[in-house]
Amino acid sequence: MGRSAVLSAAGGFALGTAILAAWAWWPEREAGPCVLVSGPTALPELVESSGLAVSRRHPGILWSHNDSGSAAVLFALDTAGRLRGRVRVPIRTRDWEDVSAAPCSAGDCLYIGDIGDNRAARPRVQVYRVAEPAPDDAETTVPDVLNVTYADGPHNAEAMFVAGDQLVLVTRDSRGGVYRGSIPASGGADVVLQRIGQLGLGAVTDAETFHNGGSVVVRTSHEAVFYRTAALVRGEVRPYFRIGIDGLREPQGEGIAIDGTMLYLSSEGRGWNRGGWFVSLRCQLPE
Repeated sequence: MGRSAVLSAAGGFALGTAILAAWAWWPEREAGPCVLVSGPTALPELVESSGLAVSRRHPGILWSHNDSGSAAVLFALDTAGRLRGRVRVPIRTRDWEDVSAAPCSAGDCLYIGDIGDNRAARPRVQVYRVAEPAPDDAETTVPDVLNVTYADGPHNAEAMFVAGDQLVLVTRDSRGGVYRGSIPASGGADVVLQRIGQLGLGAVTDAETFHNGGSVVVRTSHEAVFYRTAALVRGEVRPYFRIGIDGLREPQGEGIAIDGTMLYLSSEGRGWNRGGWFVSLRCQLPE
C-alpha cells in the first residue's frame, strides 16, 4: 500500500473513531416519557455543577453552583442552560452540594446546602438560607446560618429539599437515608435531623420539590424518582413514578429540578470537556 493510501486509511480510521466517540456520548432524544427539548448545553464556568433549583421569583431562571473548592457563587441559567448572571454569596463553604428554592418569611428563599461529608467526620454541617436574589445582583444579602446535626452521627449527603418548615436531607450511600428536622421561620438556629426512613437508592445526588410543593423528585446517576412530598416527609418512601436517564449519557449527573412538565438536569464535567452540561426535557408525568 502506498504512502497516500496509508494516510487516507489512517485518516478514515481517525474520522470513524471520532464519529463513534461522538455517538457514544451524545444523548438519546427521549428518556422514558420525556423528550429532549434542549442541550446538551456546555457549562464552562460550572465545572462541577452540583445542585439545581428553579427560581420562584424569576420565571425562566434556574440556579446552580459549583461543588467544593470553588467560590461561593450562584449561577443564574435560563431554561436552555445559558448563563444569565453570577451572584456572590458572602459565606465560605466547605463542601457545597445542593441548592433548593422554597417559600420563607422573606417571601422566597434559596437554601444553600454545605452538607457534603465524604469521610462522615463533620460534627455539624451548614445550610444557609438567603432571600432569593435577582440574576443581575452582584451579591446576596447575608444568609441565616442553620447548623445541622444528625441525631445518629455524621453522614455524607448531596441532596436536600424544604417542605414547609421541614428540612429534609437524603444521604449519599447505598441506602439513601432520609433525615428530617424543623427549621425556624427566620434567623439562625441549630437543627437536629432524625432518621425517618430510607429510599433504597444508591448515590443520591440531588432532590427538589415541585413549585406547588406536592411532589419531590430525587435523582441518582441512573434515574429520576418521584415521591409525594407529604408522604415522604412522614417517612413513607414508596415512589409513584420513575424515569430512567442512562440514555442521556451525562458525564457525571448531579443536579435535578422540575417546573411543571419540564425536567432539568445538570452534570459535572470530566477531564475531556472541562465543564459540565445541562439538558432540558418535556415529560408526560402522572397526576
